[in-house]
Amino acid sequence: MADLTNKQQQFYDTLIAYVRKHFRWPTYKELADRLGFSSENSVTQYYNALVSKQFLKKDSQGNYTFTNPTDVWMARDEEQVSRSIPILGEITAGTMEEAIEADLGEITIGDFFPNASNVFGLRVKGDSMKGLGISTGDKVILSKTELRDGDVGAVLYNGDTTLKRAHVRKNGVRLEPANPDHDDIIIEPGEFEEVRVLGKYLGHISEDGLVKASYN
Repeated sequence: MADLTNKQQQFYDTLIAYVRKHFRWPTYKELADRLGFSSENSVTQYYNALVSKQFLKKDSQGNYTFTNPTDVWMARDEEQVSRSIPILGEITAGTMEEAIEADLGEITIGDFFPNASNVFGLRVKGDSMKGLGISTGDKVILSKTELRDGDVGAVLYNGDTTLKRAHVRKNGVRLEPANPDHDDIIIEPGEFEEVRVLGKYLGHISEDGLVKASYN
C-alpha cells in the first residue's frame, strides 16, 4: 500500500469519521461539502486514488469498502461508547423522606463495566448470535483484550470480521455462532497468524436496554 498524500489522508480520515458516526457511506455531495470541494468530480478523483493505493476496494456495482475494516471499526479512545446519565439527587430506599436535588455527577458506560479497559462499541449486522439476544442493529460493547477459551468476541480473519464464541484448542480455534442456522468457523493452527482479536464481548445494547455478558 502506497503512502497517501496529506489531502488524500484528510479525505480518508473524513470517510472513516463519517462511517463511524453514521454507519453508512456519505454521499458525494456530503463529502464535497465537508471537504470544501467545488465539484463532486473531486470526490471521484480521491476515491480513485484511494482504490489505486489499495486503501479502498470497489465492486462491480460501484460500491466502495475499506481494504482494512479495522481502520473504521476499531474506535479511538475518545470515540468510545460514552453517553452519560446525569445523577440529579438522592432518594431514600427506607422510610419516606424528602427528595434532595443536587448535581451528583453522571453514570457512564464505565460504571457498568468497572473492570474493563479500552472499551468501544460496534453495531451488529446479522443474526448469528441471536441465541445471546443479539440482533441486527444492536450495539455490542467490547474491550480491547485477549479472548480466553469460551469468551465471545469480535475477530478479524482473512480480511473479514465476525462476532462469535471462541473455543481455543491446540488443534485450532473454533468460532461458534449462537444460532443453529450458521456453521462453525474452523481456524487451523497454521492460520493463527491471520487472526486478530478486535475485542472481547462485554454486553450489548438493544431496544430493551443494556444486557451484560454472563462472565462479567
